Amino acid sequence: MAEQVRDTGDSRLTERGRATRQRILRAADDMMRVRGVALTTLDDVRAASGTSKSQLYRHYPDKDALVRDVVALRAAEMLERQQQQLRRLNSFRGLERWRDALIERNALHNGAYGCPLGSLAGELADQDEEARQAIARHFATWEGLLAAGLARMRESGILVHNADTGKLATGLMAAVQGGYLLAQTARDVAPMKIAIDMAIAHVKRYAAAAGEQTGGE
Repeated sequence: MAEQVRDTGDSRLTERGRATRQRILRAADDMMRVRGVALTTLDDVRAASGTSKSQLYRHYPDKDALVRDVVALRAAEMLERQQQQLRRLNSFRGLERWRDALIERNALHNGAYGCPLGSLAGELADQDEEARQAIARHFATWEGLLAAGLARMRESGILVHNADTGKLATGLMAAVQGGYLLAQTARDVAPMKIAIDMAIAHVKRYAAAAGEQTGGE
């Protein structure tokens, strides 16, 4: 689903070489999550990953290449979780379970660090056009999963036939991202839950007259 982390053009990497590259990437991801992209240097990553300069620069000749692979890594992990949670979404209860999963995961750090993708967007959108476009594609994929679930709800008669599932999905995504930001600054996930609950309440305004069907995801 998400873009694969790039192979830096070298398909001849040994198993050891791939392990070194993965160690560098994981160290960079961890540091950028806590410090941010701007305050994470290649020397920091080299020290944290226990690699030499020659090893680091073989895999990542500059910071931009490393940052773009961090974007791809985070997107792959987040979209895999979203795919698992949303692929069978077809009810309001399913939306609430999806909300619960987001809130519970973000509560592990009391809302610190924000959305793994959104935090990168905040730093990179005006600095790195290639990264901005990649993040935009990943957000579109996530939003598409929501829209597909809402479309299933419409097709099964849970939502009215003229509900604009694309716009409703955009509203849910905006609530999620805004909620992440509020939770990050408050160090409390309560604002995030309120934001998503209000977005789900708006979706419920499009419930068909017969009400929600039982069951579903």
